[in-house]
Amino acid sequence: MLKKIGFFAVILFSVSCNAQGTTELKTGAEQPEKYVHLLQNKKAGLVVNHTSLADEVHLIDFFQKQKIEVVKIFAPEHGFRGDAAAGELIEDGVDSKTGIPVVSLYGETRKPLPEHLADVDVVIFDIQDVGCRFYTYISTLHLVMEACAENDKPLMVFDRPNPNGDYVAGPILKPEFESFVGMHPIALVHGCTVGELAQMINGEKWLKNKNQCELTVIPVAGYSHKMAYSLPVAPSPNLPNDLAVRLYPSLCFFEATSVSVGRGTDFPFQVLGGLKPDLGDFTFTPRSIPHAAVTPLNEGKVCYGVDLRQLEKVPRFTLKFFLDFYRQYDNEKKFLTREHWLNLLAGTDKLIEQIRQGLSEAEIEESWQPELENYKRMRKKYLLYPDFE
Repeated sequence: MLKKIGFFAVILFSVSCNAQGTTELKTGAEQPEKYVHLLQNKKAGLVVNHTSLADEVHLIDFFQKQKIEVVKIFAPEHGFRGDAAAGELIEDGVDSKTGIPVVSLYGETRKPLPEHLADVDVVIFDIQDVGCRFYTYISTLHLVMEACAENDKPLMVFDRPNPNGDYVAGPILKPEFESFVGMHPIALVHGCTVGELAQMINGEKWLKNKNQCELTVIPVAGYSHKMAYSLPVAPSPNLPNDLAVRLYPSLCFFEATSVSVGRGTDFPFQVLGGLKPDLGDFTFTPRSIPHAAVTPLNEGKVCYGVDLRQLEKVPRFTLKFFLDFYRQYDNEKKFLTREHWLNLLAGTDKLIEQIRQGLSEAEIEESWQPELENYKRMRKKYLLYPDFE
């Protein structure tokens, strides 16, 4: 059954239970009974990458089995096959396996052009997100929604669980700091699945000219925001496991500093280290790794710091690591090398001002609470699943 909610729709579903009575989790893509009939005799354009699996089969191949015609593939950051490094430009091409044209959305063009959509009847977005505002798959979602609205193309989102979807935290993005690593006035850890966020973008009219696209979400069966979810496939080359995904919100600010997060090692986003020997006893030496870390920070140099794989308990988003390292530098410029980038990641320039003033983590987090409470109330309107509260 299709339920209309304003200008978007959600496929209502009944979940199956196993013999123990627990609900079986199925992603949107893994429920063809909810969408195949909607795609019959339609030419589909897919916004997908290597995480777009249905029962361990890539969505492209799955669609071919379902006799759904795919005429275009749109590739986000890291590419269609997920083998490009962060920030590496993706080129247009042809999928060697199927012969389907591939349009890059992480090169000169980040938003589908009218000519890209001319032969497409419906666009489908199916990419695994990790629940952080600066993870660019949701920026691609925004621009795809915008293109669909402008070209009168319906969008279908196959939803997936959020591995950081059990809480909300961090500063709210300010409009003057909008960029491809932050396009929405949401919390840094936003607590939404891609489907919920798509509804929020539409409902809050955040698209250009306050447009709304025709949106259908195929929800995950058996999912709750209280659940811990282990990703079956690494979402990008530098988030190889659950620990990296969980630490990512807390460590990404270091990308604006001289301290390495382990890019160019076998344990990215699981360690921290800079060139000062007194930063810690743990050492590592970044190296160039094709498709994952091309010319990584501090390449070929010994980094001193901490091994976060030794943590007894992995924290939710925290400023502790950043503040600890910041305070070990007498000269801020030797630590903070890209202040504007930090402000874009944080979505505000107030954070660095608070750090310079010597505020504690608790004091900084307290300053976020009024806006976070407003965001949480707004978020409730778009939830598709039981919340963590």
